[in-house]
Formats: sequence, structure tokens, C-alpha cells
Amino acid sequence: MKKYGSYFFIFTAFIIVLTGCNWKKNSQENLHTKQEVTEGDFIYRLISEKGEYAENRPVKLYAELEYIGDKEKVEIFHAASPFSFPMLEKTRGYEINYNMDVPLLSTTLVKSEPLRKEYSRSGGYGSEDEEDYVDFMNHIMNNEFPTGHYIVNGSANFFLVTNEETKEEKKYNMKAQIEFKVKDKKE
Repeated sequence: MKKYGSYFFIFTAFIIVLTGCNWKKNSQENLHTKQEVTEGDFIYRLISEKGEYAENRPVKLYAELEYIGDKEKVEIFHAASPFSFPMLEKTRGYEINYNMDVPLLSTTLVKSEPLRKEYSRSGGYGSEDEEDYVDFMNHIMNNEFPTGHYIVNGSANFFLVTNEETKEEKKYNMKAQIEFKVKDKKE
């Protein structure tokens, strides 16, 4: 009977070790790295290719807008891009704005063919900002993300003309939120 008791103890210890390893793995998997939002005839997707990135390395984020309506194609109107990628770095509480030019441009979306745009540099600072913030933003503007927990508050902002005679417009401001972490290279 003692022999079975020691097997039980070894088996229990083994399960505890496996559970602990699995918990660490799941903590990364619990990050929300993809969100899909449907509004009317459009699907907006916001995606981070990974849940964790190495410090001072680029991140791979992108947005997609897909038309799923009855027509073969539609023309949408937007600023320099229909997509915006503003962020919040939670550990520091820093907001990372996503500025873009605001001319009125148009894009034709073909049914079931997503329009895709990758995240590019963002951020900025003023002459009155603290040195730590300026240093942080310089890294972000060079697409070299410092360690932290980042929340991306993405949006697809556009409109389409629903009636050519009256020029009636239907506006869309689709929002999604994802997150990722940047870890020290040594971890």
C-alpha cells in the first residue's frame, strides 16, 4: 500500500508542475490580439500578429475592412486612411496618438476582398513634456516599442453615399480593441 501512496504523491506533484507550466503559457494566450466587428454591410478587423513582442522591436498590427453587402463593389470616403491605431500604454499611463492627414479620399471596396493596412509609426510630444515621456515617444516613433502593456483602440472611420441624387451619406465609426505586451529581451 505504501508503494501506491508514493506513486500517488509523484503523480500529484507531476500534475501540479504541469498545471503551473500551463498557467504561464495561458497568461500570454489570454491577451486579446484580434477583434472583429460587423456593422451593416462591413466587417472591421483589428489584429496583432503576436501577444508578446521583444523590447525595442517593431510590432505587427494591421486592420482590415471587408464589404459583405449585396453589390459587387462600393466606394467609401475617408481621411488619408479609414483606419486609426491610437494606443494606451497601461503601465505608464501614456496615450499614443495616431495622427494622419485629413484629405477626403475615396477607396473602392470589392465584395469579400478585405482592404488591409498595417500599423505604421505614431506618437508625438511637445516642448513642455517630461524627459521620460519624450524618450518613450521617440522609441514609439521609431517603431521600437519599450516594455509595457499596450491597448490598441482602433477604428475604421468612413462614409458612403447612399443616394446619388440627394448626396445622402451613411457614416461608420467602427471600433475595436486589442492588446499586446512588450517584454524585456532577457525574460
